[in-house]
Amino acid sequence: MYIPKYFKVTNEDEIREFIQLNSFGTLVTTKKGRPIATHLPMQLVQKEALYITGHMAYGNPQWRTFETAEEVLVMFQGPHAYVSSSWYEYENVPTWNYQAVHIYGKASILSDKELEQDLQRLLHKYENHRENPILWEKLSPVLLEKELKGIVGFKIKVEEIHAAYKLSQNRNEKDYQNIIEELHNEKDINAKALAEIMKNREK
Repeated sequence: MYIPKYFKVTNEDEIREFIQLNSFGTLVTTKKGRPIATHLPMQLVQKEALYITGHMAYGNPQWRTFETAEEVLVMFQGPHAYVSSSWYEYENVPTWNYQAVHIYGKASILSDKELEQDLQRLLHKYENHRENPILWEKLSPVLLEKELKGIVGFKIKVEEIHAAYKLSQNRNEKDYQNIIEELHNEKDINAKALAEIMKNREK
């Protein structure tokens, strides 16, 4: 990913938080030179090293590419929005603001025990705060056994991280504040979310 110096993010804690908040990502591998992509909920897990974990349908042929792939790419994206150059103090061209993280690493298949642990973590993350949470221990063994046969778990050992937050950091303060205001006024929910991120972030 091309990242101009204004937009490069290197703070590991900040990147980890971003992934946890935007964990529905895109997994990219290749088969005979052709890119294959699957959109999946994934997790960032710290073990002896840092991993991205997830699972996909057994019928999805992508997991079979892990064995021959030297590395895979995982992409996570946050809110994004068009920025009109009419919002600038001086003449310029329009652009697009966004947040994105690309992770490269080697993928491998989870063992049955590792997959169960990963699914437990996933349910806890998305269910535990609900009034009637559907957690692993509440599901019947018969249902779990049936469903587990239909999926394949994977882990990707994180080897390289590229993170870009293009949030008008290269604009002057007047333009920066005006962009936030104009994004707030847009009807698009992504624009409003991006405005909040820019507002709460130090330029």
